[in-house]
Amino acid sequence: MKNKTSINSVKHKDKRANIPTEELRDFLSDEEKKPTPLLYPRDTSIDPQLVWKGKDIQDSEDLEVPGIPIYIQEKIHPQAIIEDFRNQIKKEQAEQQLSLFGDFNGLEFEKLIDFYQHKDGVKWTNRMILGDSLLVMGSLAKKEGLKGKVQMIYIDPPYGIKFGSNWQVSTRKRDVKDGKAEEVTRQPEQVKAFRDIWEVGIHSYLAYLRERLVVARELLTETGSIFVQIGDDNVHLVRCLMDEVFGSSNHVCQIAYATSTGRTSKYISSVNDYILWYAKNYDSLKFREILLEKHEDESIEPDSFELGDLTSQGASNEEQPFEFQNSVFKPPLGRHWSNDYIVGMPRLAKAGRIVPVSKTQIRAKKYLWERPTIPLNNCWLDTQFGAFAKDKVYVVQTATKVIERCILMTTDPGDLVLDPTCGGGTTAYVAEQWGRRWITCDTSRVALALARSRLMTAKFPYYLLTDSPEGIKKQAEIASQLPSQAETNHDIRKGFVYKRVPHVTLKAIANNPEIDTIYEKWQQQLEPIRTQLNQLLKKSWEEWEVPREPGDKWSQETKDLLQKWWEVRRQRQQEIDESIARNADYETLYDQPYEDKKRLRVTGPFTVESLSPHRVLATDEERPTSETEGTQDASDQFEIRIIENLRKAGVQNTKKDERLVFDNLEPYSSTWIQAVGEYTDIDGNVKRVAVSIGPEYGTVGSDQIKEAAKEAVQGLSYDLLVVCGFTFDPGVAEESKRYGKLQVLVTRMNPDLLLGDELLKKTGSGNLFMVFGEPDIEITSSDGKVTVTLRGLDIYDPTTGEIRSCSTDDIACWFIDTNYNGESFFVRHAYFTGADKPYDKLKRTLKAEIDESAWLSLYSTTSRPFDAPKSKDGKPGKIAVKVINHYGDEVLKVYKVQ
Repeated sequence: MKNKTSINSVKHKDKRANIPTEELRDFLSDEEKKPTPLLYPRDTSIDPQLVWKGKDIQDSEDLEVPGIPIYIQEKIHPQAIIEDFRNQIKKEQAEQQLSLFGDFNGLEFEKLIDFYQHKDGVKWTNRMILGDSLLVMGSLAKKEGLKGKVQMIYIDPPYGIKFGSNWQVSTRKRDVKDGKAEEVTRQPEQVKAFRDIWEVGIHSYLAYLRERLVVARELLTETGSIFVQIGDDNVHLVRCLMDEVFGSSNHVCQIAYATSTGRTSKYISSVNDYILWYAKNYDSLKFREILLEKHEDESIEPDSFELGDLTSQGASNEEQPFEFQNSVFKPPLGRHWSNDYIVGMPRLAKAGRIVPVSKTQIRAKKYLWERPTIPLNNCWLDTQFGAFAKDKVYVVQTATKVIERCILMTTDPGDLVLDPTCGGGTTAYVAEQWGRRWITCDTSRVALALARSRLMTAKFPYYLLTDSPEGIKKQAEIASQLPSQAETNHDIRKGFVYKRVPHVTLKAIANNPEIDTIYEKWQQQLEPIRTQLNQLLKKSWEEWEVPREPGDKWSQETKDLLQKWWEVRRQRQQEIDESIARNADYETLYDQPYEDKKRLRVTGPFTVESLSPHRVLATDEERPTSETEGTQDASDQFEIRIIENLRKAGVQNTKKDERLVFDNLEPYSSTWIQAVGEYTDIDGNVKRVAVSIGPEYGTVGSDQIKEAAKEAVQGLSYDLLVVCGFTFDPGVAEESKRYGKLQVLVTRMNPDLLLGDELLKKTGSGNLFMVFGEPDIEITSSDGKVTVTLRGLDIYDPTTGEIRSCSTDDIACWFIDTNYNGESFFVRHAYFTGADKPYDKLKRTLKAEIDESAWLSLYSTTSRPFDAPKSKDGKPGKIAVKVINHYGDEVLKVYKVQ
């Protein structure tokens, strides 16, 4: 039988803070749930600064960012998913999966709920977080201790003052156009982000970006770098902003890179964007030079050379006279010889690497073939990303080569990379490929849905680790040495085994004592020939004066002597050049590690997370002062607007005649209930209803349902609790089942309510309040095996209390935790029912082991059979099913399997 393809993933030995899962949120203390402020003092004394509307008010007090909890929603281990899939197809026992999921820490329960306090932390897993980047970075710094721990940050903010084309509204639609009302994003977090950025045009943009740059700076290590990708609309303003935050002395470079197509203009097309590179501390910056191969049109003739400098900046403490060809040369004023003028410079002369260019100046001869590469500069012309490229998954996705170079220049394997603007997940994808740890976040559920799918199904080259038997063997082969017998631990922080290229430097030549020996050996042959040649021609030529061609009247004996002279000279130079090459320095090609093509690598373990589901995210307590003006009034107006629309429109499901109509509905003042009223059911009975309204910009979580339900059952209890929200955490469906006679109606508000009446008319929005669907699941058990079929989403009829099912057309993917323990949701089965086939690259690698029909099961609405779950006491266990639609909305439901 043919050997199985080895499937691998990168495991990091670093630790991370133990944070709560969504399931364990109730074990988080009230003290930990409270936002803990993190202050960033304003410093207006560093550099010349921009002035914009409202900046004086912002600078009047310190920037305050709350540290609020981040909750784990999913734990994903692509290697475990693929191994389990292959083993099931081959009818083999999937023994590895449990051990692989051990990468997520098999902690005792007491330690599991010891959030933030676990001294040594827990095993590192990469992270994908839904939420405002400012709050996410504040939480990472304050609550999780990542201040000063991030090596590199890549930020890709919106380029200009256009809204629509910066965000994608569905995983199925990438060609988003500006100016079309029906294509404007409806995601509340993104509407909030847009209003924060553009409320007063560029003034808001600069305030918004500065706050995030300030927080980002504090996350960086002293050797760290930050890159901000920006277009020509605002590059000048953003550079001034970064000078203010990081200091102009920490500006490293402004990079111009070619984009896919030129942006149209009245006069001349713009074909590039920019990257602004700043260091946390310029003098401590970690830098790895990236080398490019010289193109064929730059082919090098063997004798091609260029002249270089022999001196370096800074005056010497002594005179440095150097005698060359009977003349004495000294370095220019304020400079010194780069190599020792007593030993090193004469050695360069013996090697033929010094050329006189005038009576007072000498230069270094550098052969072009001695360096087959050229250093990467700040103009990147090879980064175009075709507008219809197959690998592009998000509307404003950046070409991988751009981010790849930034990561490779400033980080090593195992270093931590942060991207607070996830988009299509390119930074996370590139960081994963090159063995870096990563954290990425976004306000867009669509962006995270696409990025999650991209990483779950990605295939990467398997690079040889320095700290591995294969790596040690390869290094020994490169160095022509015996392999080391040292013990290996596969520590990614020790790096990869990289390809190298020789680079002849003047320093290496000047420090090569072999040259003296070779020179003296050949001089014993050359000197007698020169002496005899001078005698025959009655000359006193020095070595550098001997002509290459004989004179017309020279005798044959003299011509033969000259030919012999140059032949011996060539032999001497050849031996010296061989010694130079043998003792040359080597340059590391950091973008070309050695690869084991027989091994397959997939994404390492990562978690999908979200910010604490606060009812109102934009309170004075939780937002910087610069973003809170008028917030309370706006919040009150928002609730009044929602109540008025709810009173008129009622609650609808997908059928026109299935609508809950309120007899009356009035505002109500309490913490979690904002309106109360009555409705008449189908039998003519009058029922009391309470309404809890979720945040204007944020997510409704299980906590809100729990607290609102407590209020609804106190005193004159209500029959129905309507919980309205724009987005809901996946566990809301389970929480809404827990309140006995109180019927909880989870109701999704149409996000057009955020965008104003005018846009509401343009888009023709009809159903403003819709009942939230739940997965319609069929579970079958046979011979100890369980199969799950997703039939669609259950829709509740508020007029009759009946439930019916709708189709699976809008479902992008669905996941199963086949042995749900109530503590964490592990993605053990993943099915992608959208139009794309994300597993195609993996399929090509494993095609000899798994047939076509088996791969099709990964795009099905019926799961593969799996073992019936068992609880710790041996009783029937539970499964959990999570369904995600094309808009990034999620719903989770738990089932007990009998």
